[in-house]
Amino acid sequence: MSISNIAPYYQDQDAHYLSCSHCELVFVAHEYHLSDVEEKLRYDKHQNKPNDSAYQVFLSQVFNPVMVHLKKGAKGLDFGCGPGPTLSLMFEKQGYQVDLFDKFYADNPEVFSNQYDFITATEVVEHLSEPRFELNRLFGLLKKGGVLAIMTQMITKETDFSTWYYKNDPTHICFFSEKTMRYLAQQWGVKIKFFC
Repeated sequence: MSISNIAPYYQDQDAHYLSCSHCELVFVAHEYHLSDVEEKLRYDKHQNKPNDSAYQVFLSQVFNPVMVHLKKGAKGLDFGCGPGPTLSLMFEKQGYQVDLFDKFYADNPEVFSNQYDFITATEVVEHLSEPRFELNRLFGLLKKGGVLAIMTQMITKETDFSTWYYKNDPTHICFFSEKTMRYLAQQWGVKIKFFC
């Protein structure tokens, strides 16, 4: 993304939103981002618990398609695992080792020295203040033939952004579309297997 590709997208009382003409990423202008303290306070209110069956069903949107691509002994990373890692436990029950990283709840920088067969980022990318850096970093951690599974609510041509509930969470600062994901896949020279 270069500055020349950025244009205003939408504005309300809470934030100014910009869009990249190359990849169609919509994002909140940096000056409207929450501080780390404000962001963590918001996450501390989340009620995602590992033993919550409804939450496990929700995460199955990523878990089931990823499982199809894993070989015995595969090692994974749950990036942005949150305060109650659940997806990692689902994989561990199937015999896979999963490392955790979350800048607030599992700050384990050593994960960035490892290579992984699969990496999950569920409901994470919409929170990234530096999406290009973070996603390139994650892609660089994948072993050849590895799986990077990203789950986020996508913006579509039909989305009425002014009333879209997903943008109302002040920690949501990046909004991806299928075109954004295809752009990333093209940059990395990989194929998209599924959308979730």
